[in-house]
Amino acid sequence: MKEPNASAQREDLRREAGAAAAGLSPLLVEAERVAQTVAAGLHGRRRAGPGETFWQHRPYAFGDSAGLIDWRQSARTTGRLYVRQNEWEAAATVWIWRDPSRSLDYSSGSGLPLKRRRADVLAAALALLLSQGGERIGRIGPFPRVFAGRTAGERLCEELSADAFDDAASVPPDAPVRPFSIVVYISDFFCDFDALSAAAARAAALGAGGVMVKVNDPAEELFPFAGRIEFEDYESSARLTLGDAARLGDDYRRAFAEHGEQLSSLCRNLRWPLLRHRTDAPASVALMALYAALNPRGAL
Repeated sequence: MKEPNASAQREDLRREAGAAAAGLSPLLVEAERVAQTVAAGLHGRRRAGPGETFWQHRPYAFGDSAGLIDWRQSARTTGRLYVRQNEWEAAATVWIWRDPSRSLDYSSGSGLPLKRRRADVLAAALALLLSQGGERIGRIGPFPRVFAGRTAGERLCEELSADAFDDAASVPPDAPVRPFSIVVYISDFFCDFDALSAAAARAAALGAGGVMVKVNDPAEELFPFAGRIEFEDYESSARLTLGDAARLGDDYRRAFAEHGEQLSSLCRNLRWPLLRHRTDAPASVALMALYAALNPRGAL
């Protein structure tokens, strides 16, 4: 059998690398653009805590240890002592789950992104922002992984780009979360509600805070359909043909609102924020709200 020459091997490698990067680069570029838009409007996550980087001075208060007093700064004033505060540098782990089921493979118009694409952008952009702040990023999936360092966002983006659809995984699996970790679930949450509630409750019982991000296409909320239309369930391939879809509108919108209230009730019980995002709104708006829900961590 004839061995391929070095030139042919290099060409094959370039072709394979190009194919592998084709799906990654646009997602990463879009995620970085959204992250930069949000970062430009933020003032950071700085707060006092155990660390080595000086943050600020504040007046001495009853109960402060004498060892915290900055005597040099205090000597510059009359009759007042000042305490030196360093910046909190303890990194948390933020665990991110993006629904891999085919229900996210939907867009009602050519000008709107797929729900899956928007969910990927939000997950990757959040990871980029948090990794810049020194946080550890965990990926919730069949094989949980933790990424650390400045490249954590890019590595999560690469994994999301390579994901296949998995309709059997429409509920977040368990992750090795610890107290003070945070889980972020990004989905349309069209799944078994009892199984979703149980998964979230297990994470909360381990001491994790959480945020749920509900991503929907505007047509899923408004149901603007009329006339004879055939609907298809992407996950089961079941089809439903309606002679006059508009007659179903009120019942559908009522059911959609009830589903949203179920999620709201679950999040209220867990004391987790629920964020609702439609794909006809800018991704940066959703990312800003998501980032704010994580900042400060105590707000959870």
